[in-house]
Amino acid sequence: MSKTPIGRKLGQKVKKGKLKASSRRWLERHINDPYVQRAKLEGYRARAAFKLLEIDEKHQILKGARRIIDLGAAPGSWSQIAAKVTGSTEEDVRVAAIDFLEMAPLPGVRILQLDFLDPEAPAKLMDAVGGTPDVVISDMAAPTTGHQKTDHLRTMHLCEVAAYFAIEVLGEGGHFLAKTFQGGTERELLTLLKQNFRQVLHIKPASSRSESVEMFLLAKGFKGRKSVSEQAAEENADESED
Repeated sequence: MSKTPIGRKLGQKVKKGKLKASSRRWLERHINDPYVQRAKLEGYRARAAFKLLEIDEKHQILKGARRIIDLGAAPGSWSQIAAKVTGSTEEDVRVAAIDFLEMAPLPGVRILQLDFLDPEAPAKLMDAVGGTPDVVISDMAAPTTGHQKTDHLRTMHLCEVAAYFAIEVLGEGGHFLAKTFQGGTERELLTLLKQNFRQVLHIKPASSRSESVEMFLLAKGFKGRKSVSEQAAEENADESED
């Protein structure tokens, strides 16, 4: 009887060689990470797959989804899950993914190698997904500069732009999930999401490394787009409360 492969043994060390100590520590942590090994065994492109799977197990955001847009998709593990749950195929593509990094092709996924902040990106994504999405997922993070406050602000900007995009394109009842950082989602963004979704919460999946400052912002149950008059009335009400 064949045995199920179990991957590398944990606790492996990396030879010193020419690697810097910090690089060696990162590599050792990576190869000994059980989620990295599990991703290889289960055919996912990255350990990030388990963050989405864990969130979905508790909050059921992918259940019944017919079309999904994946922002900051490389290397593609979230898109792999999206294609599976939507039943997306090459003949009937229901998943659109975007990243400025190159991504290897995935069956049933239309991939755009493009910066999401490009003015043409939203229209191209909608054309690629072929209809109204039920879910917008975003694992986008700005390239790090080494300056913590700057990195935080740049990633929060991406989260905000993704939120506005989700509000523009989601079908009623749809969900939005995006990476954010501990230390705060901007008050204005939370207010925007609470106005447009039935439930808004922060999540730290167990599969997210404990030392990481990342969290995920989940907005469930999109209320639907408001008319200009409804939006104006809501804004006036908010101003009167301040």
